[in-house]
Amino acid sequence: MTGPKLDHLAPALTRANLALVHDYLMDNGGAERVVEIFQELFPAAPLYTSVYNPATTLASFGSKNIQTSFLQRLRPTKRWYKWLLPLYPLAFESFDLSPYEIVLSSTTAFAKGVITGDRTCHFCYINTPSRWAWRSQDYLAQENFRGVKRLALESVLPFLRSWDFAAAQRVDYFIAGSENCRRRVEKYYRREATVIHSPIDAARFWPASGPEDYFLVVSRLAPYKRIDLAVRAAAQLD
Repeated sequence: MTGPKLDHLAPALTRANLALVHDYLMDNGGAERVVEIFQELFPAAPLYTSVYNPATTLASFGSKNIQTSFLQRLRPTKRWYKWLLPLYPLAFESFDLSPYEIVLSSTTAFAKGVITGDRTCHFCYINTPSRWAWRSQDYLAQENFRGVKRLALESVLPFLRSWDFAAAQRVDYFIAGSENCRRRVEKYYRREATVIHSPIDAARFWPASGPEDYFLVVSRLAPYKRIDLAVRAAAQLD
């Protein structure tokens, strides 16, 4: 779907009865910081999410209106919340978003799958299509899934991949966080997306006076970030 330029919609979005949706609030990374910016833009909007642990995510969420799914009753921890994978589609489809004119979801996985009414406009800010669905071999290798764990995940992947594609068709407008993401949205979901790069506080950075004799990576130590690849490349280049 193509539509009006998003900057023309900004005043209407600010005035609209709007809800935010995010996959989960269990970590302290870039995706959560994007949601934090959304909450600054729309401070009155409730934030719907599957599970929430205030001890392991951004402190700013503690003062916001957070609406969690039935999965919150399981009290998931950062160590095992991803093992609820087959239940997340049901969790997001269970939200009643009928009172809202606008839904703004932020996702790398499930939040795009919320069901909205015919009078609701759903904007989805997507950081990447679901890695476990569309790049599953890389995902399984990088996450080091073996044995029973790998078999269990592989058994549900066909269902999750089908659901993920169907969920992407519910979105009215996709916003991609990068050109890479835009291409993947087009390839995997057959949808167009407008690129708006993730917000960065550029004032915190300035050009160095000259190059140093090291490289610096600032990242969570998650397998898919491939910090090991950066280390090997630096070592090979001496």
